[in-house]
Parts: sequence; C-alpha cells; structure tokens
Amino acid sequence: MNSRVTMGLAGVLLVGAVFFGYWGLVLSRPPEPTPPTPVVQSLVEKTTTDVEDQTRQPVVVLVRDVPPFTPLTAADLALEKLRTAPAGSLSDITQAVGRTPWRQLSAGTWLNEQSFDTGGALARMIHSDERALAVAVDEVIGAAGQLSPGDYVDVLLFLRQDTSNPQQSAQVAVPAIRVLAVGEQLGLTNDGQPASPPLSAAEKLKQDQRRIAARTVVLAVPEQLLSRLMLATQVGVLRLAVRSSEEQRLAHYWARNDEALAPVDTANSNLFQFTQLALGNAPRPPLARGGAPRSAVEVIRGNQVTQQTP
Repeated sequence: MNSRVTMGLAGVLLVGAVFFGYWGLVLSRPPEPTPPTPVVQSLVEKTTTDVEDQTRQPVVVLVRDVPPFTPLTAADLALEKLRTAPAGSLSDITQAVGRTPWRQLSAGTWLNEQSFDTGGALARMIHSDERALAVAVDEVIGAAGQLSPGDYVDVLLFLRQDTSNPQQSAQVAVPAIRVLAVGEQLGLTNDGQPASPPLSAAEKLKQDQRRIAARTVVLAVPEQLLSRLMLATQVGVLRLAVRSSEEQRLAHYWARNDEALAPVDTANSNLFQFTQLALGNAPRPPLARGGAPRSAVEVIRGNQVTQQTP
C-alpha cells in the first residue's frame, strides 16, 4: 500500500473520529426542561393558594372610613385571610352588619367586640368597682419621671405638724393602685389591647420623652378609697412609691384575683392622723329611743373643733 492511500485512509478515520466524538457529546447532554403549559402552571398555583388558605384565618376589616354612631353595612366590610388572627377579632361579616361603632373607625381596621362598646380609653381600662383619678406630679412625686402605665404604686402621705395635727407623720394613704396613664401615654384596656393607636418609632420616641416630663398621672382607684385619696391630695404632701413587678399584681388584676382587692381592706383598717379622714371613719352616733340618731353638737374650744352627742 503506497503512502497516498495510507494518508487518505488516516484522514477519513480522523474525520470520522471527530464526527462521532461530537455526536457522543450531543447525546450525553441532559434534555432541556420543557416549560409548563399555562394550564399546568395555573393548577399548581391554585393548589398552593388553597393550601395557604387553609392555614390562614378570616378577619373582618373595614374597607372604608366609618363615622361614629353609623350602623355598618356589608359594603363597609370585607374578609381578609391572615396567618395569625388578632385576639378577639370577628371572623364573619354577619357578626358586624347592623352594629354601630361608638367612635371613628378608619379603613383597614380589624373589628372586635370593643369596637362597638361605648366609653373612652380610660373607661375601657378600669373595672366597674374602680374609678380613674388624675393626680398632679413632679419629678419627685412621680418617681423621677420613670413611671409607666401598668406600674403599681403606693400613695404615701406626709403630714406636717400644725394645730389640727399634733405631730408630723408619714403613712401609706392608699396602697397598691395601678397606673393607667402617665401624661399622654396610656396603658392597656381590659381586653389586653393598647388603648392608643399604634405609633411609629419616631412618634413613640417623642411620647416617651413627654412621659418623662409629664405633670399628671391617672390612677385606678378602688371606689371605696376614692374619697380617701382625694382628701389625702388636699391635706398633705404626696409621694408615689413604685412596687416591684415580682409581686405580679398586674397578673392578679387581669385574673380578678381576691389578692388584688386585699389592699382595700388593709387601707380601711389604717388609722389616719388628720381630722378630715378621721371623721370619715368616726363611729355613728347612738340611736335615740325613737330609733332616730341623736344629733351631734359642734363644740369649739379655741382652734379645736369636736363633735359631742348630748
């Protein structure tokens, strides 16, 4: 075999090797995935949405602003599916249709039973046997501006010595009462929800600054001790002593535990060393023979005033 035939044969074999090598590479590649058809894709999305809907909970929200004292209609409401439903929220539009909110409600507000209860923020922060009473404070009286809504405080009273008070004294006028508000900052309502609308970070910072400089605090006073605290604010110097959070008084309050009412009995047994409160606890005059109470006679000796029953 001559050299030309040999070279031609080698060339043919080389071309064949290149061709079959390329073809082998093409066949070894994985096939490109075919895009799903629109029908298949829509079915997958629908299945995913249905699974998510089963894990979400319906919540009734407002789709428009509603003025106060205006009955709600179905057009004002919508159902939204949320991963976590707010505590106490309504889950069916029929629960809200025809009911009348007592205050202005904005679009996007989720509804609960308190949306239809009457009364302002303070009225929804106390129980029926309590009263909200504002007390003037300064940096000293108000614990250096560190009071916060939800704290429990003892109201201390200092009495100076004068003609009606033979010796100066310091005592607990009213023990363990809850702070409802400090300045403009409010605490929680009876359902555990914030009494004030949500604030941005900047607004919350400004509110905290105003709280430190607040000049009034609002206290939840048991009805039996209301007049006692009012008299104490007029006859002496007050201080608010903050109680420890380890006492868990706030937890007892929400549970309506009898321990939360114990300070009322304790305060009633205390002896106050000033005339105004002593008269409130003075014994009743004995009854006359006819059953009517005997009238007391006011006796004045110098700067002293006493009540005597003939």
